Amino acid sequence: MPQAVLPEIAHELAISPASASLTVSVTTGALAVAVIPVSTLSEVVGRRPIMLAALVGATLLGLCVAVVPSYELLLVVRTLQGVALAGLPAVALAYLVDEVPRGSLGRAVGSWVGGTTIGGLVGRVLPSLVSDVGGWRWGMAAVGVMAVAATLIFWLTLPRPTGFRPRQARIRPLAATLFGHLADPRLRRMYLVGFGIMAAFVSTYNYLTFRLAAPPFDLPPAAIGLLFLCYLMGTVASFVAGRLSDLLTRRIVLGSSLVVALAGLALTLPDSLPVLIGGVAVFTLGYFGAHVVASGWTSASARTAPAQASALYTLGYYAGSSVGGWAGGFPYAHWGWPGAATFAAVMIGVALGAGVLPLIGGREGPRGGRRA
Repeated sequence: MPQAVLPEIAHELAISPASASLTVSVTTGALAVAVIPVSTLSEVVGRRPIMLAALVGATLLGLCVAVVPSYELLLVVRTLQGVALAGLPAVALAYLVDEVPRGSLGRAVGSWVGGTTIGGLVGRVLPSLVSDVGGWRWGMAAVGVMAVAATLIFWLTLPRPTGFRPRQARIRPLAATLFGHLADPRLRRMYLVGFGIMAAFVSTYNYLTFRLAAPPFDLPPAAIGLLFLCYLMGTVASFVAGRLSDLLTRRIVLGSSLVVALAGLALTLPDSLPVLIGGVAVFTLGYFGAHVVASGWTSASARTAPAQASALYTLGYYAGSSVGGWAGGFPYAHWGWPGAATFAAVMIGVALGAGVLPLIGGREGPRGGRRA
């Protein structure tokens, strides 16, 4: 993930912060476009082969990122990498729905998201440390080598599926199921939650790297990369929120997480590095808590074809990443970090309005289901 080395990419290729952020946005945008057809295919051929193909393709393309000679070709490779990655997030959630008892699903999803936070942390800190010695290209090469090892471990250790039931490869029933998910108002709200929280998250981390590289901080790439240690708060939040969503109402856990994220954003405004880092940690805690609840709620609410329901959540989630990661550059360019932080707060507000406010008048069961 080039997020931690965006200032270096912008400097070497002589492009703006918003243009450098496109190296993140095109990947998540391509993932959002491809996730529905790829996840629908997993309903027919199975989860395991799709996830393995996704990891192999994304890993090979990741190695190519280190050697591309131009900005335009970098965008092409990163776009293809997004298409390859489309076979992982929603399909992995559907795999958990197939294989894990419903009463333990929240904890399972929390473990999955917790694992992604560790991967996201290493995938950002590692290139920033290596780039201090050999530049951002060597940093991305290091991530590619790590991805090769992770893919091999995944292939060797992933349990064979026992709960998957293939569906026939007929377009009309699959399309009917897809539109049925879109017609479900609770699922639509979760898709909008995913859009809002991811737009806030990606724009915050993208433009914080530029803020920390500029006065009054003037931090080197390795120091900026250490900011992503805040992802460890996401690991904690994933396990805790997953457990709480099995015990309490999802609405309470989701709303509390979003309020925590807003409080963290407010703490990033002062020009004090310790306060800023604390704010990022709090923001990350809230973001991952919300993501665990929303993604798990989506999978649990799907009456049929959970991979398609999760794919639509993933589409909204990564569309938020693509749009937010790019669009946040405009308020940053005009008003600096306060503008970017305000943009992120608005996106959190969108998630709060979609995922929590419509449910305040209703009652919700202990596993997140609504009661009449």
